[in-house]
Amino acid sequence: MRRDAWAAAQQRAGTETSAGAQQPAGALLGPLLAGSAQPHQVRRAAQGLGLPERGRYAVVVLGSTAAMVPDRDGDGARWCWCGEVGVVLLGREGLDGPVGSLGEAGAGPGGVSPVVGGLAELGLARRLAGAALLTCGPGTREIVTLDERLPTALVASRPELSARLLAEVFGPLLVLDPAERALLVGTLEVWLECGGSVGRAAVRLRCHRNTVFNRLRRLERLTSRSLSHPRELVETVLALDALRLSAARGWGAG
Repeated sequence: MRRDAWAAAQQRAGTETSAGAQQPAGALLGPLLAGSAQPHQVRRAAQGLGLPERGRYAVVVLGSTAAMVPDRDGDGARWCWCGEVGVVLLGREGLDGPVGSLGEAGAGPGGVSPVVGGLAELGLARRLAGAALLTCGPGTREIVTLDERLPTALVASRPELSARLLAEVFGPLLVLDPAERALLVGTLEVWLECGGSVGRAAVRLRCHRNTVFNRLRRLERLTSRSLSHPRELVETVLALDALRLSAARGWGAG
C-alpha cells in the first residue's frame, strides 16, 4: 500500500463512526485500551467496529501519531486506530504481517504486544506494547515485538531500578575514559553476539583471541562479576541493556 493511501487510512480510522453505536472509533477503543471497559462496552465496541469479541488481536504503540499506517493488510488483518495506538485483528501471517507492513511503511519506532484472545484483553496488550516501545532506540524506525525484547523491556519499564543496576554493576566502568569504556563494552557486546566464543569474537574484532580474553577479564575485575557464573552473567547483561538505554532516557547512574 502506498504511503499516501496509508495516511488517508489513518485519517479515516480516527474519524469513522460506527453504524451501530454512532461513536467515533477512538471513543469505542478508548475504554478497551485503558483496561477499564465493562462487558457492555466490549459488546458495543465489537458491534460498532465490526469486530468479533473473541479473536487473535494485538496492539501496536507507535512513537509518533504522524506515522503512515494501514487500515487493512494483504493477509486479511484488520486495523483500528486511536491516535498512535493501533488494534489489529490478525490475519493469516499472525504478527509477522503487521510488523512487516509497519516496517515497510517506515511507521516506527513501534512496540507490538503478544497476541491476546479478545477485545476485553486489549488493556493488557496496550501496556505490553508500550513496554516494547520503550526498548526502541531514539530516532529509529524499528518495529519490535515484546517477546523479542523481554529482558530489555524489564529494564526499560523500571528506570529507577535500572539506574541502580547500572550504578551497582557498571559503576567502575562509568568513571573510565570514554574510549576505554567503549572498548570494553564493545568487546562484551561482540562476545555475547558470538555466543560467548572468544575465538569468534576475535575474528569479528580483528584482534588476537588473547586480547579479547584480557579485555573480558578486566571487565570482570571492574564489575566484580564473573561472566562464567550464570547469575552474575545475567546481572551483567541486564546492566548492559540499562547502559544502552540510559543516555536516551536520561537516567542517572547514582
